Amino acid sequence: MAEPLSELWVARIPGLVPYAEGVALQERVRALRQEDRIPDALLLLEHSPVFTRGRRTEAADLPFGDDWYRERGVEVHDTDRGGRVTYHGPGQLVGYPIMRIDDVLEYVRTMERAMIAALSDEGIDAGLREGLTGVWVENRKIGSIGVHVSRGVTTHGFAVNVENDLEPFEWVVACGIGGVQMTSVRQEGGEGIDCFRKRMAWRFAEAYGRRQRIVTLERLVGEPAREPASLESITA
Repeated sequence: MAEPLSELWVARIPGLVPYAEGVALQERVRALRQEDRIPDALLLLEHSPVFTRGRRTEAADLPFGDDWYRERGVEVHDTDRGGRVTYHGPGQLVGYPIMRIDDVLEYVRTMERAMIAALSDEGIDAGLREGLTGVWVENRKIGSIGVHVSRGVTTHGFAVNVENDLEPFEWVVACGIGGVQMTSVRQEGGEGIDCFRKRMAWRFAEAYGRRQRIVTLERLVGEPAREPASLESITA
C-alpha cells in the first residue's frame, strides 16, 4: 500500500496585504514550521503596491529614487530573498511557501514546474529561459521567483502576474533584466485571479507530492483572521 501524502496547509489571505505585514506573517509561520508545530504551508495573497529589493539589487535598478516611487503610491522595501528588484500589486498572485527543504535548486525548479502547469490549465504555453529564473511566455515574463532559507525552512517564493497593472515594471530594471517585457494571465487570454489562485494551489501541492488542505489563518497561526483591506484604504 502506498504511503499517504503529507499535507500542505494552504491559507488564502483576504484583501490587500501591506508588504511588511506579509513579511511578519511569514516569519511567524516559519518559526512554527521550524519547531515542527505545523506541516509545510503555502500562503496565497495579494500585496498593496510595492517594489522589493532582493539581496543582489543594484542602485541603478530603481533609477528614479525611492521618493519618486512613493509619490506614486508604491512602497519600497528591502528584503532578504535572492534576486533583484520586482513589483507586487493588486491582481498579482503572490505565493509564500513555508517549507522544510534540503535542496534549494530542486525546490526552485519544482516551483517553476508548478507555475507552468497552472498556466497550462489556463491555456497558456509557458516555459523557462536558459540561465534565467522564473517563468516566461515566449520572451515575455509572467512569473518570478525569489527565496530565502533559514534553518532549513523557506520564506518568500513566487509571484504570477494575473490581472495586475504591468506599468510599474517599466519604472525599474525588473529582475535585473534591462528591457524585459512583462505579461499576465489576463493579457495572454486566461481568467482572473480567483480562478488562477485555485489552479496554482492545486498544481503547487501536486508538484511537491503533497495533499492540499485549505486552512484559515487562525488555524495556521492561532490568531483571528485579518480584516481585508481595500485598495482605497491603503492608498488614501
